[in-house]
Amino acid sequence: MSESTITRRKFVKGKEISAGAIMAGALPVGASAFVQGSDALKLALVGCGGRGTGAVNQALQADSNVQLVAMADAFMDQVDKSLENLSKVYGKDRIKVTNETKFAGFDAYRHAIDQADVVILATTPGFRPFHFKYAVEQGKHIFMEKPVATDAYGIRSVRATAKVAKEKKLNVVVGLQRHYQNNYNAVLTRLRDDDIGKIVSGQVYWDSSGVWVRERQPGQTEMEYQMRNWYYFNWLCGDHIVEQHIHNLDVANWFIGEYPATAQGMGGREVRNEKDHGQIFDHHFVEFTYPGGAVIASQCRHQVDCFNRVSESFQGTKGTVYTDSGNIAKMMGYDGNTIYVHDGEEDPNPYQTEHDKLFASIRKGEAINDAENGAKSTMTAIMGRMATYSGKMLTWEEALNSSVRIVPDESELSWDHNPPVVPDVNGNYPIPVPGQATVV
Repeated sequence: MSESTITRRKFVKGKEISAGAIMAGALPVGASAFVQGSDALKLALVGCGGRGTGAVNQALQADSNVQLVAMADAFMDQVDKSLENLSKVYGKDRIKVTNETKFAGFDAYRHAIDQADVVILATTPGFRPFHFKYAVEQGKHIFMEKPVATDAYGIRSVRATAKVAKEKKLNVVVGLQRHYQNNYNAVLTRLRDDDIGKIVSGQVYWDSSGVWVRERQPGQTEMEYQMRNWYYFNWLCGDHIVEQHIHNLDVANWFIGEYPATAQGMGGREVRNEKDHGQIFDHHFVEFTYPGGAVIASQCRHQVDCFNRVSESFQGTKGTVYTDSGNIAKMMGYDGNTIYVHDGEEDPNPYQTEHDKLFASIRKGEAINDAENGAKSTMTAIMGRMATYSGKMLTWEEALNSSVRIVPDESELSWDHNPPVVPDVNGNYPIPVPGQATVV
């Protein structure tokens, strides 16, 4: 997820794609073969890191008559870096951003959104509810990255905005790309056909060595430091159970057809516990119970030289299913017979497909709206974080209606304000303590 690369994800056939490979045309043209609209669609990017830059790349491949016209980020150096990378690939015919349509700061998103027909929202997720609300108010079609908030207050805002988007018939695609991935959809069809019976249990994993750390630089204010090292502060990121593990939890919700009724779990900081690791945990284990009785064991970890796994498995009354992001799926009956095997060697890149579908829907005058599910799956992950931080058994209603707000009001966000969490005199941040942390 380097900010210097144009790729949005390391995905294609399980291999890393470098910026140079993309510049050489490694990714497919995608939906430019779908619909060739006669009118140019103006695109704005809000959040110019690696994710946002890669999402623009895929948007431009999805429709040959899309032009990037505006960019916004908290930091102008992020805007300039992203613009440089995109301009090398697409040139002036597709990249129409000028000095007058580059914006930086906390309110930069408004200026960029005002310029466009379609917006990509890819900032740190704590800001997503503000940005989504404004984009819908302005009548824009939207691609927004997951997660869509970092606290229950933000989730309630996103759900309210999602209803307005639906009334306005706006397209809203959320970056939970497994919904656009062939192996997952093939399994879902067979689940609906009762091939393995009712799901009664499952295990979902995002176990990895972790992500980047950005050390504090001389002269940085506390706000700038946290914004640069955003992954380690809950108001900005939500913890890695929310930022990454949401994918696997979303699959559980999708396949079961419900959202959790209760959650309880445990977690802590065993390895990644230095000052630059802010306040998040490095491991979480949560037991989610669903209204229909299914129980899902959820685990995620950011620890080096440990067991790594990013996948899902589910047990039904008649058999089991295994899925992962590498286009693989297997379904087996308890009699030992193979029900289904999906080897998606030639399957399209789902990160591209979600943009293909978005722009095709816009051209056809249709409306995709992923926002409600995006909000509820984000809430599932937040509920899991609440359970590990507090050590309490929580219900969905308690978690969703929590009065604990970790993201400040937008009026309190500026370079002159302190962030909502600050270090002590030794430079350490407050860490949630199970049995003591207040989450609802």
